[in-house]
Amino acid sequence: MEPAWAGLVDDAAVFPPGNAPLLEAATAHEARRERPHAGLVGTFVVRDTDLPLLRGSAARLSVVVTGGAGQVVGPAALCARLGLELAGLEIALRDLDDLPGNARRVAAAVDAARADGALDDELPVYVELPHVGVTAGWLAAADLVAEQELRLKFRTGGADPEQVPAPPDLARWIDAALDRETAFKCTAGLHHAVRHTGDNGFGEVADQHGFLNVLLATRRAFDGAGPDEVAATLDERDGAALAATAREADLAGARRWFTSFGSCSVTEPLDDLIALGLLEDS
Repeated sequence: MEPAWAGLVDDAAVFPPGNAPLLEAATAHEARRERPHAGLVGTFVVRDTDLPLLRGSAARLSVVVTGGAGQVVGPAALCARLGLELAGLEIALRDLDDLPGNARRVAAAVDAARADGALDDELPVYVELPHVGVTAGWLAAADLVAEQELRLKFRTGGADPEQVPAPPDLARWIDAALDRETAFKCTAGLHHAVRHTGDNGFGEVADQHGFLNVLLATRRAFDGAGPDEVAATLDERDGAALAATAREADLAGARRWFTSFGSCSVTEPLDDLIALGLLEDS
């Protein structure tokens, strides 16, 4: 698998709108190791409450913390007890009235867990910032995430079309991450490579971002493109034009910053990359 695509898609089959049964999804995830293009798929994303049912799984797990900062250490301890490989933690900031304070509490919990040896120093920890606009509080929370060498997580879709950030908003998020030299991942709504309007999986017709758009936008932002150009890249709907640009761009370099995205389908992203001629069919 080329570095531009290796581990790009985190398997989030158990999350909406896929909602696959946990054990069925785990079996399917492990079976993909023997299939062509297996390298496209990264971790298996689960909730911390799912862990007791996964004893003995060989999957590399990204664990979504369902509670607050106080629950950061629990998944690591449980994975160790159950013989599971913890590959990353993801936690959302939910205190909309005090995002910096919320980020500070998460960072303190991660620091304490690492000091105690419960969390490996190199374990990626992603902090999801809410879709509330790039306010002073939002930026201050991003500052704290960066200062503590944690990573950012951006939600690019959802059941409600209003949960999809407009291209200028997503461009500002990407710029904020790069300005702080902080890696980020995305979640929700990136099933397809190219931006389009269609069924969002929840019975709503909505604009949806393309993961190839996001990857190219990240590359252009890193290369110094202004916010308007980055937003225009996110808004591009010509798949052939995007694919042609992708063939010439250093997308592997962009992956240092845009590390992956969670998708309840891993076949749709793969099919799109093959259809665009960016991966060979096999």
